[in-house]
Amino acid sequence: MTVEWDGWLRIYSEPMFWMFPVATTLIGTGAFLLFALPWTLLAWLDPPALRRYKIQQKPFEVGRYFWPCMARILINTCILFLLLVASWPLLRLGGIHMGELPSWPVIVLQFLFFIVLDDFLYYWMHRLMHTRFLLRHVHSVHHRLRNPFALAGNYFNWAELAMTSTLVLVGPLLVGAHLYVVWAWVVFRQYEAADGHTGYNLPWDPGHLLPVYNGAVYHDFHHARYQGNYAGFLPYLDRFWGTYAKGYADYLRVAGSGAKGTAGDTSPRES
Repeated sequence: MTVEWDGWLRIYSEPMFWMFPVATTLIGTGAFLLFALPWTLLAWLDPPALRRYKIQQKPFEVGRYFWPCMARILINTCILFLLLVASWPLLRLGGIHMGELPSWPVIVLQFLFFIVLDDFLYYWMHRLMHTRFLLRHVHSVHHRLRNPFALAGNYFNWAELAMTSTLVLVGPLLVGAHLYVVWAWVVFRQYEAADGHTGYNLPWDPGHLLPVYNGAVYHDFHHARYQGNYAGFLPYLDRFWGTYAKGYADYLRVAGSGAKGTAGDTSPRES
């Protein structure tokens, strides 16, 4: 018994335990709040000068949902951390390491692989979340905000956050990524979560620099319509499977034509 206990103690005393489950959880949560809180403040202030860039022309519910969002983020982070701790004996065998950092071309290719794989898996998980049982008992928490603000990016039932976080780690585990690359990927994924829920389509949003990314408008249609636009980052999946949210194709046509005021008649509204 003493030998077995010593073995478990040794596993959880490894430097990699503190660098992977512990540090990654802190980095991910900190990055999300860093990205989401300024956008949330903007939604709360709702400055008249920026209202023409609002995706849905109705008030944000920051006052009602700010503290519930913060409470869920705190509770879900604790639950996620406990799950990572419990799974550490398996995670430590996954090949994520602190050895030599790969070359920049390898890092870029790994990042692209993570984005494509994560988005493909998330698309199908998200569609699964919209089946009757999971929508009612799990995913409905996220859909309480029909006009989302940035903190809603991590406003989930704990089970959904655990599943989403698992998908984020699939790519790094498959390639045996360097831990620094994993951290960068987690930070990017948290940026995506916050940016996709800002409620604004600002032309100077740095997210517009990312190829094929349609910004917060894409996911805002999902919240407003409750169905469609299931992918997280790459809208081609919804285009291929015919799952655009109602009105989103019209929005793209108007936006592509260069028409002004595309946050008007083509913006998402509650059905």
